[in-house]
Amino acid sequence: MINRRSLLKVGVAGGALAAAPYVFSRSAVAQSKYKDEYKLSTVVGLPFPWGQGGEIFGNLVRERTAGRINIKMYPGVSLVSGDQTREFTAIRQGVIDLALGSTINWSPQVRELNLFSLPFLAQDHAGLDALVQGDVGKQIVGIVEKAGVQVLGWGENGFREVTNSKREIRTPADMKGLKFRVVGSPIFNDTFTALGANPTQMSWADAQPALASGAVEGQENPMHIFTAAKLHTLSQKFVTRWGYVADPLIFVANKDIWASWDAKDRDIVKQAAVDAGKQEIAIARKGLSGADQSMVKEVEALGVKVTELTDAEKNAFKAAVKPSYDKWVQQIGADLVKKAEAAVAARKKA
Repeated sequence: MINRRSLLKVGVAGGALAAAPYVFSRSAVAQSKYKDEYKLSTVVGLPFPWGQGGEIFGNLVRERTAGRINIKMYPGVSLVSGDQTREFTAIRQGVIDLALGSTINWSPQVRELNLFSLPFLAQDHAGLDALVQGDVGKQIVGIVEKAGVQVLGWGENGFREVTNSKREIRTPADMKGLKFRVVGSPIFNDTFTALGANPTQMSWADAQPALASGAVEGQENPMHIFTAAKLHTLSQKFVTRWGYVADPLIFVANKDIWASWDAKDRDIVKQAAVDAGKQEIAIARKGLSGADQSMVKEVEALGVKVTELTDAEKNAFKAAVKPSYDKWVQQIGADLVKKAEAAVAARKKA
């Protein structure tokens, strides 16, 4: 005779066996909800370190998830018709699944991101690393996530140098009256206006024909943009390396997309962003620091005059833009800027 205790054991065992297929099938259902393709937005494509970073990220994710997460890059901010300043909103709304985006382009929606556009704050790569990799970077990540996206990692577009078709720039007086294309963040208008220039905000897609036609005479971007975009063919004959603004990039995901992946895949995607970011930063800095000045020499070989400012010359520009700097400290947040200034001051120089 089977006693009651034996029947109970059988029932428990049977219940466990019945539950196992249910757990498996629930996982299978979750996997089936993964999209065939996830759209990654970038401003520029493969000729640029920025675009290369996006491709590296997508490849790492695809390999490490065995194809469960297939990322396709859409350069030219094509998912929002080329409007760089709409990208962040489109990520929050789900129009874009993932992005490797510029802190500059997203600053109209997240004012604290203007921190990186404060003229002459970061000063050099060590200063930028002190900001991004320290407590300031952690605080920025929290602010960006509160604004509605999932942060995955950091990349870098680089320090932005000024170019033009008219003359060598060594002093603020040399900027007077020149028409410059600047990005769509108001802080750039204020900075260039303080230097006596005539700034015009436009997308990168519009900037190139404007330079070619002479509608604008100059622009500011990292050195690798100069070579990849062949700016010497757009009448840009003079480059001044002043390193006035750094341009960090951020890997992010739409929060609904992030939540749709299981925990293991989220870990894989986040680590892929970190790894891709390290590779992309190395690419962006190549030939621009220390003994390796190959990027500078490449630009000079195109018949372009490259000017390196002395510390005294940089100080003249800092003094000229101080009113703009002080104005934006209040908009960004004085406490955050103070923390950032301290981090840069305490940086370990190479």
